[in-house]
Amino acid sequence: MSLFPATDVQLPDATLDFQPHWLEQATADRWLALLLEQTPWQQPQVRLYGRQHPVPRLVAWYGDAGASYRYSGLTHQPLPWTPLLAEIRARLVAAVGQPLNGVLLNYYRDGQDSMGWHSDDEAELGTNPLIASLNLGATRRFDLRRKGQSRIEHSLALNHGSLLVMDGPTQHYWQHQVAKTRSPCAPRLNLTFRLIRSPS
Repeated sequence: MSLFPATDVQLPDATLDFQPHWLEQATADRWLALLLEQTPWQQPQVRLYGRQHPVPRLVAWYGDAGASYRYSGLTHQPLPWTPLLAEIRARLVAAVGQPLNGVLLNYYRDGQDSMGWHSDDEAELGTNPLIASLNLGATRRFDLRRKGQSRIEHSLALNHGSLLVMDGPTQHYWQHQVAKTRSPCAPRLNLTFRLIRSPS
């Protein structure tokens, strides 16, 4: 059963609900400005092929006490919820009908900041994780491809105030990315809420 009215995202072995106008613009504008100002951004280093590289964006991990999250070889300890993030979480929980105890903030400063191909399939997220992705700021293209394939099967334009919810078996069968772009691009903030079931 879909969380929201049917959208045009129909992929096999995936449950995707995209709401391009989930958040009214005035609220989206306010949240974007406050989060960019208040967040203690970090740029962790990840090891690839024996060399250290800074991740190509800025990040912050917030969550309930003990909701640590490990991805790309790094374990992130949660910062405590701010009043604003607690407000945003409450609205997301009401929308998706499931508890959410952590949120990863990704700050894409310009078109050269990106997110490589991956699935949100870490063990601590459980078997069929629900990922609720709130988008603020510049529109960026979100690509999906089948695991084991190189061809992009579907793309979405994640715009200011939009919400994308990935659920069911999506992470088992699909990968997603936000690729670099040479086009002029204003800053973008993405908040991916999730439920950590067994902290790393």
